[in-house]
Amino acid sequence: MHIGLYFGTFNPIHNGHIAIAEAMYRTQTFDEIWMIISPNSPFKNYSDLVDENIRYRMLCLAIEDYPYIKASKVEFNMPKPNYTYATLRKLSLCRPDVRFSLIMGSDNLENINKWKNYEEILQNHTLYIYPRGENNTFKKQKNIIIVSLPLLNISATELRKKLQNGEDCSQEIPAKTLQYIINQHIYK
Repeated sequence: MHIGLYFGTFNPIHNGHIAIAEAMYRTQTFDEIWMIISPNSPFKNYSDLVDENIRYRMLCLAIEDYPYIKASKVEFNMPKPNYTYATLRKLSLCRPDVRFSLIMGSDNLENINKWKNYEEILQNHTLYIYPRGENNTFKKQKNIIIVSLPLLNISATELRKKLQNGEDCSQEIPAKTLQYIINQHIYK
C-alpha cells in the first residue's frame, strides 16, 4: 500500500487543499491520501490557530465525499512541536506494510533543510511536490517528484480575515465546512 501524507494546520481547510489531495490521488500511485493535522508546527505563528479538534472536525466535513482521503490525528498526542521525521518514524513503526510518501508545496521544499532531521526524510521517503512559486532546491534529489498541477492561489490567512469580516468564502471553503464554521462562530 502507498499512502501520501499531506501535513498542514488546515486553519481552515479550503478547496485548494482538497484539490491538491484529489489531484495527487488521481495522477500518482497513491492508494490513499492522509491529511495530517499538525497541532504545533515549529514554523508557524499560532496567534490565530483554532483548536486542533475543531480543525479535525472541519477537515472531516470537507472530505466526506472523498473516500480515498482520510483525516489523521496522529500528531495530537505526540511531543510538541511536531516534527515530520518523528511522525514518519511513528507511522512506519505502526504500519511497516505501508510505503509513506510526503505531499508538499515547493515553498516547503525550499526550506526543508531547516527541518529537524530532514536528511532522514529525504533518504527514506519520496516527496511529491506541487508548485507554489519557483523553486530549485533539491530538485535533482532522487526521491523528489515534481507534479504538474495548476497553481492554486488560496490563502488560509486571507480566508480567516474574510471570515472575521463576514465576507463570502463559499468559493474557497467546502460547503459543509463553511456551514460548520458559521454555525460555531469560528474565526469571529
